[in-house]
Amino acid sequence: MRFSTPPRLLALLSASLLAACSSLAPGPALGLPYQAPHQPEGQSGYTEKPGWQSSRFAVAAANPLATDAGYQVIKAGGSALDAAVAVQMVLTLVEPQSSGLGGGAFLLHFDGRSVQAYDGRETAPAGADEQLFLKPDGQPMAFSEGVVGGRSVGVPGTLRMLELAHQKHGRLPWANLFQPAITLAEQGFRVSPRLHQLLAADPHLRKDPVAAAYFYDGQGQPWPVGHRLKNPELARLLRDIAAHGSKALHQGPVAQAMVDKVRSHPSNPGLLSLADLAGYQPRQREALCFDHAVPPAKVYRICGFPPPGSGALAIGQILGILQQTAGAELPLGRDGLPSADWLHDYTEAARLAFADRAQYVADPDFAAPPAGSWLSLLSPDYLAQRAQLIGPRSMKIAQPGRPAGLLTSFAPMPEQPEYGTSHISIIDAQGRAVAMTSTIEDAFGSRQMVNGFLLNNQLTDFSFTPRDAQGRPVANRVEPGKRPRSSMAPTLVFDQADGQLLMSGGSPGGALIIHYTAKILWSRLHWGLNAQQAIDLPNFGSVNGPTLLEARRFPAATLEALKARGHEMREIDMTSGLQAIERVPGGYFGGADPRREGLVMGD
Repeated sequence: MRFSTPPRLLALLSASLLAACSSLAPGPALGLPYQAPHQPEGQSGYTEKPGWQSSRFAVAAANPLATDAGYQVIKAGGSALDAAVAVQMVLTLVEPQSSGLGGGAFLLHFDGRSVQAYDGRETAPAGADEQLFLKPDGQPMAFSEGVVGGRSVGVPGTLRMLELAHQKHGRLPWANLFQPAITLAEQGFRVSPRLHQLLAADPHLRKDPVAAAYFYDGQGQPWPVGHRLKNPELARLLRDIAAHGSKALHQGPVAQAMVDKVRSHPSNPGLLSLADLAGYQPRQREALCFDHAVPPAKVYRICGFPPPGSGALAIGQILGILQQTAGAELPLGRDGLPSADWLHDYTEAARLAFADRAQYVADPDFAAPPAGSWLSLLSPDYLAQRAQLIGPRSMKIAQPGRPAGLLTSFAPMPEQPEYGTSHISIIDAQGRAVAMTSTIEDAFGSRQMVNGFLLNNQLTDFSFTPRDAQGRPVANRVEPGKRPRSSMAPTLVFDQADGQLLMSGGSPGGALIIHYTAKILWSRLHWGLNAQQAIDLPNFGSVNGPTLLEARRFPAATLEALKARGHEMREIDMTSGLQAIERVPGGYFGGADPRREGLVMGD
């Protein structure tokens, strides 16, 4: 073991890891001495996790193979950014339902002095317009109609973004970082219970002949748990990317294969072009940071991703509004769970935040921020004004506010589904940190596979309805070259007094990412829980509709108390995938979500 292993942890690992690959020498073209680790067999469901202590560095990711890749990169002298590249390449292989080369990502990086924000969000093809998801009668498609096929595929950005970030913050050669994923793709990895279950449940992936041949047997059944799955096509592509950089994906035969796949789909073709792929550019943006006070005298600096990310803004609004309510003083209940009174104030704050999100947030190259600054939505005066709308009974559906008295010409975006994603948190031995959330959107994306990886369905994060009944445009409507609004919320937390990094965290989960991440922030900063305890708490939230509680996790009395205050209740499975690493005396403590297969490793 490469970290402290109390008996409880040994029991967990023995249940979640399966011996698979023998040791390999370094590949002839790559220099990293990568050794294939034991492989995952953990159940997909709820598996208790202990949290992990380390002294020098820590890596947290959604799959043990990915975590191990990052661990080995840092042990070989790599930086947090180097490790993030290796982790993401392995996730492309072992967690294809969530993220990969065919998708996008937001990455926050701390270099020891300042925070950098790298935007690898997908873009709409140049040929797309606001009519993309409208049927001939002018009505919006059902979500399922838009997802499967080529129509939903945006220009992928993860690889080019990582390449840009590596040029500035990498320590090891680019080529070395692909050795873990190449090794696993060539030698094979064992199908995990989670991947098997998702393959069995998906009704669309088998319709793509390439995906069917890779993920399913000759009878159309998903490969069983423990089956060794090899991906030589992806291995060849990764070798090419290792040697030639992102142009191996964005130009040449692989780019042509992506375009052909998208444009020739038999029932739902899309608009991706070679020019779209060749012309994609990642963006370096200014991180969105705000102060959060915790009585009696502690102030934290919380940094997240700016628009087109909506996560940091919504989280900042929820935390800031909640501070103005009675909920700010409420501890956890005697049962160790959030009380009905606290959940009332939290979900009302969430309704207000999601109303503003629907009204204002979109790609800043296409939609100006209200009152000239996105921080207008986090102004203390504005949040205090919004908090005044919270009363003893639920407002059920909130209306957007007017920061600085703003009148807007945009229409609110109607609610529609959001899915997908994976989160990585890393802190290296020099204190550099990464919080990165990556995605292909829905599980298995557009269900279109080329060269060993899946294409995204990220364009469905745009509003299917481009205008309201009065003809007012929705800020987050489809436009050529535009980046869709995202809920991804990679987060770094600092001590405001001395600038010391305190935590890296985030989660997958569509629009509920906002609540999952807000949960660990409030639980850690206000209730004093450690990272694992905060992750373990049951999930909750509202996207400006019913109050959502994680099924089978709250007592009946809590539901009844909320109903008595006018809440429309929904108990649902809320499968977060939180990863978090916090600074503690003597080093770091990391937590991984018991609802998924992730773990934390470090020395």
